[in-house]
Amino acid sequence: MLPWRRALRPLTALLLTAAVALVPATAAHAADARPSSGWNDYSCRPSAAHPRPVVLVHGTFGNSVDNWLGLAPYLKNRGYCVFSLDYGQLPGVPFFHGLGPVDESAQQLAAHVDEVLAATGAAETDIVGHSQGGMMPRYYLKFLGGAAEVNALVGIAPSNHGTTLSGLTNLLPYFPGVGDLLDEHTPALADQVAGSDLLTRLNAGGDTVPGVRYTVLATRYDQVVTPYRSQFLDGPGVRNVLLQDLCPVDLSEHLAIGLFDRIAFHEVANALDPAHATPTTCASVFD
Repeated sequence: MLPWRRALRPLTALLLTAAVALVPATAAHAADARPSSGWNDYSCRPSAAHPRPVVLVHGTFGNSVDNWLGLAPYLKNRGYCVFSLDYGQLPGVPFFHGLGPVDESAQQLAAHVDEVLAATGAAETDIVGHSQGGMMPRYYLKFLGGAAEVNALVGIAPSNHGTTLSGLTNLLPYFPGVGDLLDEHTPALADQVAGSDLLTRLNAGGDTVPGVRYTVLATRYDQVVTPYRSQFLDGPGVRNVLLQDLCPVDLSEHLAIGLFDRIAFHEVANALDPAHATPTTCASVFD
């Protein structure tokens, strides 16, 4: 076996490479500033048709702009007040967020939801998150009082029960020090390893909290949050959706399902407004 110091670097690089698939290539060119038009318009007032603002929560290595260049306009064009935030920033790391401890990121989300509700005058919000952004809000709902302010949570390829990164994380016990390195430099990655202390606490006593509707959208081709069925939740008020059950020829993987898959977007819209939901099929790509 290689000495652990030599093995640590390539293993960590593989973990980071798998996780970085969560962010689009344009991230290096994005700014932290919120878009000046379109979504994040704090003068937006929810309509009677869509009375709750939508908060979009990016994934690991994502940010409030790049992760939502597809879904935010899609929802905005359908009459929603749409907002997004940056969370989990690490000192000296621009553009790439969602790296800090999940429990601290949940506190940032709580503050952002309060800001959105105060600005819009709404009593509740709906949350849509990609990858870590679909799991982290559950900490806010369960431990930070978020259930009183959230009507629905839609997770797109969420890391609800952690990931093995196709078995890679099972190697961690054989490389002393790697876990500590992840904890120190990228706490969010360590928190999302299947069986982590954070996930054990989050899922203890049940996956859901009363009063919130949950929707999970997964793809069988997910190569980051593995196995893909670990994304699904159990409990009342849960709807688990596999995209290939709606459109067998949808080949979206972990990145595509959150960034530009309009079949997934159609299911997000259905989850936000179930009273007016329409069937999602392969033709939904043209909606």
